[in-house]
Order: sequence, then C-alpha cells, then structure tokens
Amino acid sequence: MAEPGGESLLETPLAALHRGLGGRMVPFAGYAMPVQYPAGIMAEHLHCRSAAALFDVSHMGQAELVGAGGTADAAKALELLTPADVQGLKPGRQRYGLLTTMAGGIFDDFMVANLGDRLFLVVNASRKAEDFALIEAALPAGVALRPLPDRALLALQGPQAVAAIATLAPGIAALPFMGIGTFDIAGTPAIVSRSGYTGEDGVEMSVPADRAESFARALLALAGVAPAGLGARDSLRLEAGLCLYGNDIDETTSPVEANLVWTIGKRRRTEWNFPGAERVREELDGGAKRLRVGIRPEGRQPARAHTEVQAGGTPIGEVTSGGFGPSVNGPVAMGYVAREHAADGTPLELMVRGKPIPARVAPLPFTPHRYAR
Repeated sequence: MAEPGGESLLETPLAALHRGLGGRMVPFAGYAMPVQYPAGIMAEHLHCRSAAALFDVSHMGQAELVGAGGTADAAKALELLTPADVQGLKPGRQRYGLLTTMAGGIFDDFMVANLGDRLFLVVNASRKAEDFALIEAALPAGVALRPLPDRALLALQGPQAVAAIATLAPGIAALPFMGIGTFDIAGTPAIVSRSGYTGEDGVEMSVPADRAESFARALLALAGVAPAGLGARDSLRLEAGLCLYGNDIDETTSPVEANLVWTIGKRRRTEWNFPGAERVREELDGGAKRLRVGIRPEGRQPARAHTEVQAGGTPIGEVTSGGFGPSVNGPVAMGYVAREHAADGTPLELMVRGKPIPARVAPLPFTPHRYAR
C-alpha cells in the first residue's frame, strides 16, 4: 500500500487479517492501519465500552533495556531521560512516563515495565526511531537497548476483556492494574500487561510477529470480542482524557502544562536531575502560563484539533483533540487555555468555521475510568 505522495507504507503482521475482516486501511505513522471495520466507528466504540474490543497496536515501538548489573542498572540509565521513578518499579509492575527535553518539553510518552531480568519499553509509532536513538545515545557502558521489531502488540479492551482472555490463560485475571507477566495463550508465549488506552479494564499483549495472526484469530473467537480500528481507539482515549502524542503533547508542552505532573516520581522532585527539571520546577512553583483542560462544546457541533479557543472574543488557547463522544452522546475536546481560564465550568467560545460556539471547561475524563483496582 502507498501513501497519496507515493511512499510505500509499512504493514503490521495483522495486515492480511484486517483486510479479510473488511478493515478500511489508512496511513498512520507510516503504517497501513485499519481505521474501522464494516460495523463502523460508533459501533466499535460502544462495543468496547460494553463488551470487549481487539485493537492492533503493532505499529508501536517495543524494546528491552538490559543492564549488566540487572534491572537496577537499566533503570538508573533510563532515569537520565525521564522524571519517572523507574528505579522504584518493582518486578511485575508497569508505569507510564515521559521522556523530556533539556528545555522541559515532552519528547514522547512511553510505558516501562520491570520483567525481573530486564525492562520492557513501549513507545509511540511516530517517535520510535527518535526515542531509540535518544535512549541509546544516553546509555552508559554495560546497559544495552534491544529493539524488538519482530514482535506484534495487541490490545483487548472492555469490561468483558479480562474474563474472555482468562478462559485461555486463567492467571491473567489475577493481574492487578498495571501488573505485567508472561503467559501462554492459545499456544503463544505472550507478555501481558493489565493496561490500555481506552479508559476501560483490559490487557495489552506482546507476541512474536509470526504468531500474531493465529493469536488474534483465537481472541476474536472468544465470546464478546470484536475487532476495532483506529477511529474507535481515538474516540475512546479522548473520552478517557488520555493524551495523543503530536496532538495533546509534544516538545513544546511541559509535563506541568499537560497536567501530567503525576508522572514525576516523588524522589525525582527532590533530586531535580532529569532533562528540563529547571522549567518543570519553575512551573510547579509559579504555575504554568497555560494548562491542558477538558472542553465540552454546547450543542452537537464538534470542535476539531487546531480550533481557536476564545474568552470574551480574545484568543486564549487552542483545541488539540476533538470529536464526537459516542458514550457521552455529544461533542468532547481537549486543549490548552491560559491558566486563568482553566477552572472547571469556565465559559469559552470555540471558533468553528469562523463562528463562535459556546463551550465550557469540563473535568476529565469525560467517561469514568474503569480500570481494575
């Protein structure tokens, strides 16, 4: 498959399966990915909220970080690039973190897990080459990064997801939220974490690429499981108030502006030895000039990314993600506004096609998280 400009697109190990299921393929982060299946984005979104949806996220970057002195060395090395507390991550646990720039911006967001003898990383598809180069350049002797291009990644999300997959691997049901372990599922060795990007309970599963299609077919055969594409994945994460790199966070946004201060470990806030610590500390002490907020437009008109946000006719920010929220049955958005306009309930105007649409700052998430606790 080629992009409109003629460049060929990469494919995940599940590309043939997507086409066989009637998936409509579109370019995303250099890959041909299914945006939806015949049921449609709305149905796929609601099915994830009510039952279990299977997503292909194999375009994401997977890697291992291995230290000669075990995970302690690997964790210490990774902390050179992130304000997350990686050294405090216990075996069998996973954490969300940010890679930060020297200027205090967000280079990428990522997941890191302690598998006991190594760290397991998952980074964004659009940033994996840059992320791996950044990490490798910072590693001391004795610590090595091993990219895993020969692995697929699938996400099974929804209130019935864990019960469904536990019929194939009962031990998965005992995983706590952000727990991770290795399991044999339908004859396939899998690294399974109880996590996801939808706000629902569920799992993400890393499997060998050559086993991915048979593995996915085994999951789709389970009761209540249906395929879902990028369209539903985006509307689900937006309702859940979760950031998309390149839209809601990037090198111009800081962890404080993005309301991601919780990713900064308590110990790291006493050491201040991570990239961009000076800016983060200043904004924590004095307040950031702008903040990421939830926005609820009035009426039915969605406000898309890059929509200007005004207050009393004066520009005060911009929408970074927006669309229709099927679960809330109305338009939802996220964006950045000047700090003095960031309180819940603050009235705003969204400039949609040159006309002001009334809106208000709304608490995130728009749909309550239902993670396992």
